[in-house]
Amino acid sequence: MCVTDPVVPSWVLTLACADRVGIVAAVSQFLAERGGFITDSQQYADREAGRFFMRVAFEATDERMGDTGRLRQEFANVGTRFAMDWRLTAAEEKPRMLIAVSKGSHCLADLLHRWQTGTLAVDIMGVVSNHPDMRRITEWHGIPYHELPPNGDKAAQEKALLGIFERTQSEYLILARYMQVLSEGLVEALAGRCVNIHHSFLPGFKGARPYHRAHERGVKLIGATAHFVTADLDEGPIIEQAVERVDHRATAEDMIRIGRDIEAQVLARAVSWLADRRVLQNGGKTVVFR
Repeated sequence: MCVTDPVVPSWVLTLACADRVGIVAAVSQFLAERGGFITDSQQYADREAGRFFMRVAFEATDERMGDTGRLRQEFANVGTRFAMDWRLTAAEEKPRMLIAVSKGSHCLADLLHRWQTGTLAVDIMGVVSNHPDMRRITEWHGIPYHELPPNGDKAAQEKALLGIFERTQSEYLILARYMQVLSEGLVEALAGRCVNIHHSFLPGFKGARPYHRAHERGVKLIGATAHFVTADLDEGPIIEQAVERVDHRATAEDMIRIGRDIEAQVLARAVSWLADRRVLQNGGKTVVFR
């Protein structure tokens, strides 16, 4: 008979506040008084902005710790003292995510595979799309597929998308090659909760057939960027980036293939870091505790 070890209650605390002396000491003392054992701690002081960021993973050593609700209630005093923007979640609590996609399957398929194999610790609440193409692969994974109103009625599409997001109580909307520009109103409604993936070239090629235009210009680096969505198109706080070198022998089709691979990998890393509560926004930038 195999006996498994009991699961030790554990949590993740993230916080951001004005930088000042005593923050780390206050957090450490709070945990020590309740029998908290810190398993991972990272902090960053942005001296230019005068901001302090911290992520602490910890577990209980005895019954003093209490449950999540009690911990939040008691830590509120520390948060108020330092005017913190903080969040405390149980380690097993997975963020709920809604994925939006158009016709490209590479990012969606990668996320679904990682989720199904247990390497992506999120709860995928559904997939929304402005096309029917990705229904089969989505439903094969047992995930609801929501086809938005036909193209041309952007207001109806966004109303339906936001309704699904709120109804499923999703925490993040992941744009896995959703080829629609979100309105300013929807961007504001999802501020800090919407993540996009797009190709990164120098110079930038926006619009249709970017890889073909990059080939025409002899681009030597192909890349991808995952970022939070803001009203400034493709200019939100960056979460992750990657590049791969190409040369004069690469065809436009080669660039498309390489670019899709990079896009899928970069988006998966960004989503994984969000799931682990490792990403904190810092104005127009991010702090990513890896």
